[in-house]
Amino acid sequence: MTAIPPDPEPAQTPDLEPGGGVTPGATPPDSDQMSGVGKVEEAPRHTITPGSVTTVVAVAVFALIFLAIAVVMILKMTGVFD
Repeated sequence: MTAIPPDPEPAQTPDLEPGGGVTPGATPPDSDQMSGVGKVEEAPRHTITPGSVTTVVAVAVFALIFLAIAVVMILKMTGVFD
């Protein structure tokens, strides 16, 4: 069985002008739609994936650095390092 082409044949389409335009007031022909879901991804076997572990570690390191800088700034403002 042969597949139907996705676009209509220009030679057999009514009201189609040379160059692909349509006459004023005419409705252009519909094209076949190719929308939809491609490949459905499988759910991971474990709820904790390497990507989620990396994200949690990165956020934790960032938070610790931020906290350390904040403590040092507060100690400098209070005069502990003078």
